[in-house]
Amino acid sequence: MHSVQRIGRYRLERRLGTGAFGTVWLAHDDELDAPVAVKVLAENWSHRMDVRERFLSEARLLRKAGSPRVVQVYDIGELPDGRPYFVMEYADGGTLAELLAAGPLPVPEALRLTALAARSAHALHEAGIVHRDVKPSNVLLRTAPDGTRRVLLADLGLAKSLAEASGLTLAAGSAGYRPPEQAEPGAGIDERADVYSLGAVGYQLVTGTVPAAPGRVVPPGRLRPDLDPGVAAALTRALEPDRERRWPSAEAFARELEHAAEGAAPAGRPRGRRRLLALTAAVVAVAAAGTALTLALRPSGPAGVRVADATGRIAVRVPDGWGRQLRDSGWDPAALGLPAGHEPGLAVADDLAHWQDLASGVRGVFVGLSEQGDVTARVAAVDHPGCRYQGGRAFADGDWRGQVRTWDGCPGGGRLTETALRPAGAAGQPQVYVQIRQRSGSDATDGILRSLRVT
Repeated sequence: MHSVQRIGRYRLERRLGTGAFGTVWLAHDDELDAPVAVKVLAENWSHRMDVRERFLSEARLLRKAGSPRVVQVYDIGELPDGRPYFVMEYADGGTLAELLAAGPLPVPEALRLTALAARSAHALHEAGIVHRDVKPSNVLLRTAPDGTRRVLLADLGLAKSLAEASGLTLAAGSAGYRPPEQAEPGAGIDERADVYSLGAVGYQLVTGTVPAAPGRVVPPGRLRPDLDPGVAAALTRALEPDRERRWPSAEAFARELEHAAEGAAPAGRPRGRRRLLALTAAVVAVAAAGTALTLALRPSGPAGVRVADATGRIAVRVPDGWGRQLRDSGWDPAALGLPAGHEPGLAVADDLAHWQDLASGVRGVFVGLSEQGDVTARVAAVDHPGCRYQGGRAFADGDWRGQVRTWDGCPGGGRLTETALRPAGAAGQPQVYVQIRQRSGSDATDGILRSLRVT
């Protein structure tokens, strides 16, 4: 596929993305002088007739929807080797997943974008289609001629007609966005399944984290204390495990969000693109499973206080004065650009409320476990403007090995240490991301890393 210059009349320019069954290319339609997106079935699936039919079904459903709120299909064809492809409108604004890379959005913007995505889902529902995989990476943004931003739903690879969906026997969807009825083969689904997924998208846009499993979702107001109670209630209702208690339709959910957006005052921090602030804010937001628990623990030995996450999989020991507040119920690896999800994690510090403020002199540790993706590469790519990079060094003990990177001279005179650890003697998973904030004085990094235990 790398050697192909054209598909039909479409001149390929660059790869936009690769999924389980196909690759999407940015191409140029020379006849109409316009950019388009071309989706091609993967070569390794070309012999599977069921996969081929599913691929073609996506194009048919997109065409059937026939809505400006859903990605439009312009053309369909076959490569010389028999693999099908279809041509779609190109969304030049990327996806909501890319928009989330800088952390949570201002509340009014988050509500408006979620409402537009809900309007798009409603257009599908009116056409008799349930999406079944609404998530930020499947919500596209396109610049309209007047400069406004359009929201488009894409990737109907799991979509079904509502008539078929009522008798589905296979589980489908993405963790964090999947309603409980989609995880239970034979439960049958309707448009309220997409309402749940839309609620998860809105929750992530507002809080910066993917919600936990159905029935265990942390109230969004705990992750973003400045959130209006009405907004929190709207999102929480969409995420009800019992679909009878959710919003009855995507349209009803959209109306509620639009009403809330009109009255929502700008909230939260400015969405700056400085990598340090974006990352540390995301670390705190995704680690929070509620307000910080104030610890009243006695030192557990000469090395300090031992803390653990809610699952019990992660434990670490921190100096005595650091272990005052704990957030223990996980994180979203998307904060590092890894696949989104809900993984074990914790943040412990003397003042978690000011973790983002480099001038505050916070002392603490964040630990996040990841079962997939290359954490080492992601951490190696992180930069922290405003701090002086002091270089890296190898770390190894009986359990872990990795590269420790250190910055000092941060605002307020603080020091920042980051590392991605792999199991000693193994190149696989799990991997662990550790961020340590400390003041001047003796360096606690090695003692903290040696104390880390993961099961």
